[in-house]
Amino acid sequence: MTQQLPSPRFSDPAVFGRVAVLMGGTSAEREVSLDSGRNVLDALLSRGVDAFAVDGIPALVDAVRDGHVERARRVDRVFNILHGGDGENGVLQGLCEALGVPYTGPGVLGSALTLDKIRTKQVWQAAGLPTARFARVPAGGDLSAAVRELGLPVFVKPSSEGSSVGVFRIVEEGDLEPALEFARAYPGELLAEQMLTGGEFTVGILGDVALPSIRIVPAGEWYDYHAKYIAEDTQYLCPGLDGDQEAEIRALALDGFRAAGCTGWGRVDVMRHADGGLMLMEVNTAPGMTSHSLVPKAAEQLGVDYASLCWRVLEQTLAGGMGGAQA
Repeated sequence: MTQQLPSPRFSDPAVFGRVAVLMGGTSAEREVSLDSGRNVLDALLSRGVDAFAVDGIPALVDAVRDGHVERARRVDRVFNILHGGDGENGVLQGLCEALGVPYTGPGVLGSALTLDKIRTKQVWQAAGLPTARFARVPAGGDLSAAVRELGLPVFVKPSSEGSSVGVFRIVEEGDLEPALEFARAYPGELLAEQMLTGGEFTVGILGDVALPSIRIVPAGEWYDYHAKYIAEDTQYLCPGLDGDQEAEIRALALDGFRAAGCTGWGRVDVMRHADGGLMLMEVNTAPGMTSHSLVPKAAEQLGVDYASLCWRVLEQTLAGGMGGAQA
């Protein structure tokens, strides 16, 4: 499948002004966010962008406030690489819009919706898009009953976390107890979800383009936190499919992204059923940008290196782009 990205619209880094690279924060994904943020910052600096690091939303508010007082320290736009929590749930997006500061990634609605896996799947169901069978488990709810309803094997995961935080793979009854122990202490909703065995894929989205799919083949039984961020033996096959199937998965990912109210850039995770059917799983609105991350791997297949990818994402904050708030 031949595909090309449009050429960058700008070549002068001065068009971006002073860019706050927002990273870190207080979510369970803090360390991954710091890793991503350092990489993005280095990439933007290498392209001549006047970029600086900001750790968390309170520090961003201080930076914007200081910039109102001292113009030389202004914040002209935000590159959001704050994974999880308020970086992806609409809080940061609403704040930036209230302050009139353009930012990368989807807007308030798309960000708030897609951090909640359960509500995202409900929207996909309403739109007639395929997603794996699931059961909602409210805080203090009966996880065992939800698992029985779906039938083994299943995954159990928090509805509003990422990076495989709190995910349990339950293949037999003996696997259930650690998930039950987690559920007793966890204050939020859990998602019990049918386990699909036909392959795990992800598709990066950049503007109106779905990047080549990546098939993820971990050395272990599944793609857990270790396989994502630590292991060196996880295989990433890109493109993940061939011919019509590759076209299908990219089209499905783009449809799922848009149906969830998202624009700009992100990543859509897709699983394949044993019968070959593709199922939407979740959307990431501030995808990882570490050395193990997947959107940079897919962009590279189209001849876009890491620094150029960061540049293209940042371009979406300028008038005519496809991101959240724009200049």
